[in-house]
Amino acid sequence: MHSVIQRLIASGAVLTDGAWGTELQMLGLGAGEIGDAWNLEHPERVERVARSYVEAGSQVILTNTFRCNRIALAGAALVSRIAELNRAGVEISRRAAGNQAHVFASMGPSGKLLVAEEVSPQDLREAFAEQAQALAAGGADALLIETMSDLEEATIALQAARKTGLPVVVSMVFDTGKKKDRTLTGITPEQAARELTESGADVIGANCGQDIDAFAAICKRMRSATDRPIWIKPNAGLPQLVGDRVVYHVTPESFASHVPAILKAGANFIGGCCGTNPRFIAASAPLVQNPQRSLTI
Repeated sequence: MHSVIQRLIASGAVLTDGAWGTELQMLGLGAGEIGDAWNLEHPERVERVARSYVEAGSQVILTNTFRCNRIALAGAALVSRIAELNRAGVEISRRAAGNQAHVFASMGPSGKLLVAEEVSPQDLREAFAEQAQALAAGGADALLIETMSDLEEATIALQAARKTGLPVVVSMVFDTGKKKDRTLTGITPEQAARELTESGADVIGANCGQDIDAFAAICKRMRSATDRPIWIKPNAGLPQLVGDRVVYHVTPESFASHVPAILKAGANFIGGCCGTNPRFIAASAPLVQNPQRSLTI
């Protein structure tokens, strides 16, 4: 395990941040707009999101770089500014974090399927290596490969990220199959944990795709298959379309009430994914600091 991770978890569980996309939308990001572009176009708004999580109690915040690889951005004018976008994303989060939080730089999926031959392994290797190097150059404390539904793509990204020398977290999405406990390509939490451990991930986990009710069980299954720290970021419930708006019905208090069970299941890092915001992090903070405490809902 990387020394940065060892120091972070030495005194207990670590509180991460919540969703970024919906927060940017509240600040004016339009439907269909590429949020990552705001690292250059509206850095002050991106920093406002990052700072709001630090103020809510996040000990780790991410970067606005989820789509900043040349495959995900293919066809966009921004593709020629990949390195600049990634470096700016880290620099913005670093300013917001100051000496109060660590910055884990976000690397999302390519949006293409290897199994359908929409992209080649070599193209993925080159795209993830380019992004990882730019994020490292920007000053990230660690790299987070997140929202991965294909273990093969996640492993390729991991191999590229490890070459930076930074700690690497890999977080999978389990939302498929009869029990909604497999990745899109049929991998179980145990299989993912074992294979990512063998491939050298420093931290392994799950995010997105599921209601928070499912995450304690997913966490426990991953914990049983690896000695690496576990990273968990659940959604605020499952999204529902109300008119033309996507709505999440789980409240910050209800979300936080699940935190003790997830920590008991073995999570070392916990935060929120889609539908969460700084209020969810603030509600969770006392429970991460003192998991024995219970909330009155």
